[in-house]
Amino acid sequence: MNVLTEHQTAVAGRFLAALRGERRHLVVSLSGAHAYGFPSPDSDLDLKAIHLEPASRLLSLEWEHTPAERLEVIGGVEVDYSSNELRDVLLGILRGNGNYLERVLGHLKVEARAELPELQALTRGVLSRRLHRHYQGFARGQLREWERTGFTSVKKLLYVLRTTLTGTHALLTGELATDLNRLLDLYGFSSANELIEQKLLGESAELPVEMAEKWRKQIGRAFEVLDGSLPRSILPEEPRAREAAALDAWQLELRRRSW
Repeated sequence: MNVLTEHQTAVAGRFLAALRGERRHLVVSLSGAHAYGFPSPDSDLDLKAIHLEPASRLLSLEWEHTPAERLEVIGGVEVDYSSNELRDVLLGILRGNGNYLERVLGHLKVEARAELPELQALTRGVLSRRLHRHYQGFARGQLREWERTGFTSVKKLLYVLRTTLTGTHALLTGELATDLNRLLDLYGFSSANELIEQKLLGESAELPVEMAEKWRKQIGRAFEVLDGSLPRSILPEEPRAREAAALDAWQLELRRRSW
């Protein structure tokens, strides 16, 4: 967790300690700019978690099938937290939901239970080309957000690149990589390092007019790279039945132990 300052690490610890009486986290991953390789001094702590409800509560009429979300400022640091129950996450993983895949396979963990390596291995076994749809859709949404800023937001432009290249890398290698510093050179976007330099100045950093015009002409290539990786992907079209059954058996056994 050396991407965080000592103060940010302490804030994350205090925040999660206060939640331990509410739910049991299987994993809490660091997302957002810190995980994507371009945090600025004023970047928030984006915590994406997976929690496990006891089987007895899942079967109870009192359980509400809703994600847990919280946004608050602690010691001057904004913490943006969300957590989903394991069942919803696993169904999303089988459908190719990159948001959930990154919670399991992302490289920055704030908290993790001993069972996480088992889940990671099983998740790699059910990766499929379905994730292309998620990353393409997410990137298109971020592109629209960039357009709404008048093509000035460095952050929104970097999110387009991050999403398209994470999807490309996953399709071609089977590895979930979210740090743009690893991906830019691999896929022909070395010039985007200038964008990271701008973003490090602050969350609201804006593009100079010339740079904005340059990237308006170039950003379409990121989608071409993503779409071009689909027919060359090493992943199967859909999750294999055997591996999907193993994932289901694992979560049933985990619930049995936590009844």
